[in-house]
Amino acid sequence: MANNGRRSVKAKKGPTVGTGGHGRKALEGKGPTPKAEDRVYHKAHKSRQLAERSAAKRGTGARSAGAAKSGPKGRATEEVVTGRNSVVEALRAGIPAKALHVAIRIDMDDRVKESLKLAAERGIPLLETGKPELDRMTDDAVHQGLVLQIPPYEYQDAYELAEETVDKWKKGHVSNAPLFVALDGITDPRNLGAIIRSVSAFSGHGVIVPERRSVGVTASAWKTSAGAAVRVPVARASNLNNALKQFKNMGIYVLGLDGDGDVSLPDLTLATEPVCIVVGSEGKGLSRLVRENCDQIVSIPIDSAMESLNASMAVGISLYEVSRQRAAG
Repeated sequence: MANNGRRSVKAKKGPTVGTGGHGRKALEGKGPTPKAEDRVYHKAHKSRQLAERSAAKRGTGARSAGAAKSGPKGRATEEVVTGRNSVVEALRAGIPAKALHVAIRIDMDDRVKESLKLAAERGIPLLETGKPELDRMTDDAVHQGLVLQIPPYEYQDAYELAEETVDKWKKGHVSNAPLFVALDGITDPRNLGAIIRSVSAFSGHGVIVPERRSVGVTASAWKTSAGAAVRVPVARASNLNNALKQFKNMGIYVLGLDGDGDVSLPDLTLATEPVCIVVGSEGKGLSRLVRENCDQIVSIPIDSAMESLNASMAVGISLYEVSRQRAAG
């Protein structure tokens, strides 16, 4: 049979011309398999996120058991108290609350019943909330079906509080000379709560805390204060040293508490004057700049076997002595 002058071409094995590479990208794959902790749907990813959040919380000060923060990152957050024991104790202590969240179909026990009763008596809204939402609110903390939502504490301005108190004292509206306690490097909310309680017991006018690297009024501080946080204002100072300088300009004497002070507490002669007592952390004591801004450094006589006193205990002893001298004078 004629082929009309055309030469026959023997077909080659394999793909025809123009098809090569069509499936190359699909065969290349997506690179190495990501680590388990980098896969958002993996349990290890959630564990890493929880660990990072815990580390961040430790970096900004210790948080009491049963307390957590809720809210988007970068915005003002509200604290929540979680767990049946913590919630019922917070309600007993009279901690301010916006709402009590109760899990749907919660298993009732005495703690839950008392929590519901206390919340109802105080007019705190009771909200039935699903477990996924409770988990989200508490950053997956153990909540046992109870979450108490705490509003952010409204701090006064340190300068305004001192100025207002001095003005009232000069006009005779306040019988006692202004008496404040300032915290330098205190990070334990239980110390703050105990100090607030002592300030209330000895007719103090307020507690001053720095804005940074310092404890704030948390649920734990509220609980430790045993309700005194309602009566004693806590004010914030953007810079503690500047605030102390302003206090001195108002006629308020700044007294630092330290073990090697130049004045022993029983020999204190400024107790009847307007006073701000500054206390440092138990380990580091007063910072250098704060120490330089004190009018006097006061020491509390203690047994030589004891290295130092807890911050709240030192404040309580000092306030008692100031109160005693004022009553005697």
